[in-house]
Amino acid sequence: MRTHTRIAVIGVGNEFRRDDGVGWAVVEQLRKRAEAGPHPSDTVWATCDGDPGRLIALWESAALAVVVDAAHAHPGTPGRVHRLALDAQRLDGPRTTSSHGLGLGEAVELARVLGLLPDRLVVYAVEGADGSFGTGLSPAVAAAVDPLVTAVEDELARHQDELAGGRS
Repeated sequence: MRTHTRIAVIGVGNEFRRDDGVGWAVVEQLRKRAEAGPHPSDTVWATCDGDPGRLIALWESAALAVVVDAAHAHPGTPGRVHRLALDAQRLDGPRTTSSHGLGLGEAVELARVLGLLPDRLVVYAVEGADGSFGTGLSPAVAAAVDPLVTAVEDELARHQDELAGGRS
């Protein structure tokens, strides 16, 4: 059995569709922080338009994949963040839909069928307010970026702690 060690942090969306760019904004902040401080050296920081094939290629063979994406929920609360974890090959969490034609759920199902899921998948879905053309996040979604960056960094730290605990 092959041991996966790579970590993939993926911001999904379109930075030119306002709140749909929240994943990109979070990854950009994480990249900047990674330059200034310690992060696992095998971490890949990536952005993606949400295409299932591209998502799968980014998280394939990863021990941990963290995905940040905009979501639509009905009723919605712009800026509210949902954390969903893939454990035992099942995605648990609130029912939200991606802002993309084919969503994250389809990518997960396709990856499951193909045997290409990461060892662990954590999704942070941010409820958006504005998906119109243009740049810049709505105030509610922009306010969620810094806490999300911290949440993802905490996710990476927990993963590293789990790995270190398994080595003893």
